Amino acid sequence: MNEPYHRMAKERGYRSRAAFKLIQLDERFGFLGGAKHVLDLGSAPGGWLQVASERVGGDGLIVGVDQRPIPPLPLENVKTIVGDVRDDEIIKLLCSIFREGIDVLLSDLSPDVSGVWEVDQSRQIELAKAALRVARSLLRADGWAVIKVFQGADFEAFIEEVKNSFNYVRVVKPQASRKRSAEVYIVARGLRSGGA
Repeated sequence: MNEPYHRMAKERGYRSRAAFKLIQLDERFGFLGGAKHVLDLGSAPGGWLQVASERVGGDGLIVGVDQRPIPPLPLENVKTIVGDVRDDEIIKLLCSIFREGIDVLLSDLSPDVSGVWEVDQSRQIELAKAALRVARSLLRADGWAVIKVFQGADFEAFIEEVKNSFNYVRVVKPQASRKRSAEVYIVARGLRSGGA
């Protein structure tokens, strides 16, 4: 099967085709421009970390969190943590790293796929909700959140939850996402104080 993004990822040295999803989202919204502190949830194998590293520059810090170990990246502005973002201890650790908050929260979190769509979609929504909780804890008022969501049951309710938390909300499907995929990305900015 001719997969252009997979081929381009190999050519450019990115660890995953997903790198191009982040590139396309950033080209449209520009959330990494001027960002210095970025948190990437669900970051294994590291494609998004590579893109963020390029765009943030050497004086920034990008931290990736995943339950699976992320093979070391030769990037001085990238740190990685093995852990579950639903774990309070991981949140405390992130708060200690980013004492002044973060400019961008990226979440490409996905569950281990069971093959039962209703189960997988429900698990993914739970991960998206976890990412939103992290955003509320760490994001600066003018910061950006980019959160992957699977469309299906509870999708519209989750969108409303995000709209209650942010002033600006868009739902986007990057060109690099597979056409048959139910994934979309919520891009949000302007955290509301006391957002539900």
